[in-house]
Amino acid sequence: MPRCVILLAWIFLVYACREDIRLPEHPAIYDLATPIRLSGDTTRVYLTDYFLEPAKIKKITSSEDLKLVWKKGRNEILLLPEISAKPMGNIRVKTEGYTYDIPVLKSMGNDHTGKAPVIFTDRIKGDTVCLLNRNPVEEWAVYVENQKLKKSCLFPDSNGIRIVIPPVTKEFGRIELRVWALNESGVSNDIFIPLEKGKVIMDAGLLNRFDKRASTLYFLMIDRFKDSLPGNNHPLNTKEVLPIADYMGGDIAGVAQKLKEGYFDSLGINTIWLSPITQNPEGAYGLWKNPKTKFSGYHGYWPVSSSRIDYRYGTPEELKELITEAHKRNINVILDYVANHVHEEHPLYQQHKDWATNLHLPDGSLNTERWDDHRLTTWFDTFLPTLDLERTEVYEPMTDSALYWIKEYDLDGFRHDATKHIPEVFWRTLTYKLKKNIVFPRNITVYQVGETYGSRELIASYIGSGLLDGQFDFNVYDDAVAVFARPEIGFQRLNRSLEESFHCYGVHNLMSYISGNQDRARFISYAAGDIRFTEDSKVAGWTRKIGERKPSDEKAYDKLIQLIAFNATIPGIPVIYYGDEIGMTGGNDPDNRRMMRFDGLSEEEQRVKEKTAKLNKFRRNSMALMYGDFVPLRVEDKVYAYLRSYFGEDVVVIFNKHEEEITLKLDLPQRDRRGTFKSMFGSRFSYDNSKLIVDVPGNGVEVFYNEIKNL
Repeated sequence: MPRCVILLAWIFLVYACREDIRLPEHPAIYDLATPIRLSGDTTRVYLTDYFLEPAKIKKITSSEDLKLVWKKGRNEILLLPEISAKPMGNIRVKTEGYTYDIPVLKSMGNDHTGKAPVIFTDRIKGDTVCLLNRNPVEEWAVYVENQKLKKSCLFPDSNGIRIVIPPVTKEFGRIELRVWALNESGVSNDIFIPLEKGKVIMDAGLLNRFDKRASTLYFLMIDRFKDSLPGNNHPLNTKEVLPIADYMGGDIAGVAQKLKEGYFDSLGINTIWLSPITQNPEGAYGLWKNPKTKFSGYHGYWPVSSSRIDYRYGTPEELKELITEAHKRNINVILDYVANHVHEEHPLYQQHKDWATNLHLPDGSLNTERWDDHRLTTWFDTFLPTLDLERTEVYEPMTDSALYWIKEYDLDGFRHDATKHIPEVFWRTLTYKLKKNIVFPRNITVYQVGETYGSRELIASYIGSGLLDGQFDFNVYDDAVAVFARPEIGFQRLNRSLEESFHCYGVHNLMSYISGNQDRARFISYAAGDIRFTEDSKVAGWTRKIGERKPSDEKAYDKLIQLIAFNATIPGIPVIYYGDEIGMTGGNDPDNRRMMRFDGLSEEEQRVKEKTAKLNKFRRNSMALMYGDFVPLRVEDKVYAYLRSYFGEDVVVIFNKHEEEITLKLDLPQRDRRGTFKSMFGSRFSYDNSKLIVDVPGNGVEVFYNEIKNL
C-alpha cells in the first residue's frame, strides 16, 4: 500500500475517534470503577461506592440486557439481568455534565470449555494499541478511565483489534486503558494499559509510589525488627510470661534507622507495612498450657487506645520522621489497623459495654474463635470484646479513628486485620470517608488490603470501589507452599489455583501474595521437613527447636527462592514477611516472630537475600511483570513455565522441581518481540525465532527477559 494511503488511513482513524469521549479535569469517580459482578437474580449497587455525591446524578441507564431500577436521589440501584443477558454489560451515569461508565460482569463460573476469548498485548503503532485474541470475539469492551469507547475508536478483525487512543487523553497525566472481549461462552481476561499524556507507558521508571500495581510490600513486626532506642524497652519481666512471648525491644526508631541505612531500598521494597502501633495493655493475658505461659501485647493486636502510640514503640514525632523519610525515598508506609475488637481495658468498652457483641451464645456456649458460624460476632478471646460494627453509633467513631491515622501521620493506607469478621457497612463508611477527606482533596491513592481466610467468593465480597483494593490471596499461598515445599505435589495444582483467582479477581488485580505472615509457620521450615504438614505447627514451635539458626536441609533455601520468585513475577502485589529475605526459620506464633537478624548471615542466607533483592528490583523495572499478560507455557508435575508479556517486553519464568538440572525447550508465542534475551541468574540458553532453549538448575528458578526501553 502506498505510504500516502497509509498516512490518510491513520488520519481518518484519529479524526473518527476525536470526539468519542470527554474527560473531566476533576472526575466524580476517583481511580478506576471496579466492575459490578451480578449476584443471583438481583444485585444491589451502592452509588456512594463510586460517587461522593449521588444526589447530583441526573441520569442512569444500562445496556439493553440489564434491567435497572433507580429512583432519582436514591443512593442505590438494583440490577436485574435478562435471561439472555450477555456475559458483560454496562451502566452509564450522567452527573455534573459528564458521563461515567461502569462495567457489569455476569457471574458465569469458570469457562471449562476454554471457548471464551483470551486476549494479549501485541504492539503500539503511533497512537494505536494493537491487541491479539484467541477464540472468536463477538464484542470488545474498551474503557479509557471510566468512559467506554465507541466503535469509532475500535477496529477489530478476526485476529485482534486496533484501538485508537483518543486525542483528548494527551491533555491528561496518568490514566488507564482497560480492555475485555466477550462471546457467548464468557468474558476474556482483562488488559490494563497505563497512559501518560496519551502515550502508552513503556518505561517503568515513569511509575511512582502512587501506582498501586508497582508496589512491593515488606511486613515487619515493630517489636521484633530493630531495637534502636534501648531506653524505651519495657518488657514485662514476669515469670508468667516466657521470653519468646514478651517484648524484645524493637521500635519505630529502629525501622527509621534501617530505612536511612538503605535496607529497604537495597531489597527493592517500596511499601513498608507496620504492625499495629496503638497502645496495648501493661499486663499479661491469654494462656498457653505447655509450656505454661501468658503473653504480652508485643504484637500490637490488643488495643487499649485508638489514637495513642504505644510508648514501647516510640513517639508521634518518631513516626512522622519515619514516614517523611520514607516518602523522600519514594517508599509508602501502611499501617496494620485493628477495628474488629478492643482490649477489655479500652475506655470505649469500659464506657459502652453494650457496644460489644455477646460473649455467650443463646445455648450458653462461649462465642470465642467461632470463625465461620458466627464470624461477625465471635470474640478472639475472653478479654478481647468484638465490637458490634453494624451499629451506627459504633462504626462511625471507629471509622473516624482509622481516618485519624491517615490525616495525622500522612500514612499511605491500611492492612486491615480480621476483615471477614467486620460487616460491609464499616468498610463502605471508612472508604467513603477516606475518599472524601484524603483521596479527592489531596489527589492521591490510598491502598487498603484486607485479611480474610475463606473461599474466593467470600474474599471477593470485600473488594471493590467502595470497599477494599484487595486482600491476601491465602488460597494461592496455601497451594504455593504445598507445591514448592513438597516434591510429590505437581505444578498443575498451583496453575489451577492461579487461574481460579484470575477468574474471581481479574488478572490485573490488587491482591497481595505473601512469602509468609505472623500466623503461619515459616515456609522454609516446611520445605526442610523440620515441620510436618500433618502436625500442629504452633505446638511444634513450642515443643522443639526448629532450625535454631538454619533449616536441616539446605535445599530449602532454593525452594524459598522459588516461592519468592513466584510472588515477584505473577500479577498482583508481592509481600515479603520480615526475615524471609534471609530464610529465617520457625514454627507458628510466636516462633515465627523471632528477632530479626541483620548481621552474621551465612553464605546461604546472603544468597537468598541477594536473589530476593534482584527479583524485587527487576519487578519494579518491568512493565511486563506489573501490567503484562500471563501465559502458561509448560505446566507439569515438576516443571512450570509462564510468560509475562507487554508490547514486546517479555519475561519468561521457569521453575524446576527436579533434583538435577534440566534442559527445556519452549515455543514462545509469535509476537513483535524486541531486544536481546538475558538470563537473570546466569543459566545457559539460546533463542532463535521464538524458540527458547534453556538450562534450569535442580530445585531452581530462572528468569529470562528482553530489555525494552522507550519506544
